[in-house]
Amino acid sequence: MSKPRAWQKMLSGRRLDLLDPTPVDIEIEDIAHGLSFVARWNGQTVGDFAYSVAEHSLLVERLFARISPRAAAKWRLAALLHDAPEYVIGDMISPVKNAVGPGYDELDKRLVAAIHIRFGLPATLPPAIKKQIKKADKISAWMEATEIAGFTTAEADRFFGKPDPEMIGDLAIDLRPPTLVRADYTARHHALIAEIG
Repeated sequence: MSKPRAWQKMLSGRRLDLLDPTPVDIEIEDIAHGLSFVARWNGQTVGDFAYSVAEHSLLVERLFARISPRAAAKWRLAALLHDAPEYVIGDMISPVKNAVGPGYDELDKRLVAAIHIRFGLPATLPPAIKKQIKKADKISAWMEATEIAGFTTAEADRFFGKPDPEMIGDLAIDLRPPTLVRADYTARHHALIAEIG
């Protein structure tokens, strides 16, 4: 009996093996394209466009830069790429991830390692950096929950923690067409890579 197919053909022409991903099969254009069409919150948000994982990732990178203003460009790149595996495995809300079990987490970890190596990052991030990115991710989730996902402030505070208003400052949720988000995500990636040198 033949083994089930575990790879996906990407628009770049690459074949990405989801069970054994290699850095050479990862392209930023594939990531940006996929993430710009993956909806956060299972698409349960207000507005004319879904709030994409790419848009969320751009916001998390901005928030991370406010939390850690002296962080090297490579760690800002890690923040931008924090949900990159979702370009092929989709964005599952936490209750679904919990129901699926450890298999999803293992798949995610393998993809993260390959993505990080592809763009010159360590396969596993230092705990302090990971913690700061998670903090930015929670602030972003709080903003999304209260601005577009129908949560009250009290509910968002309970699930994501009450954010420091200074960290949010002038930032707001932006709902834009996927093609614009894809271009901005790709451009931000290239800018960070150039800064890293």
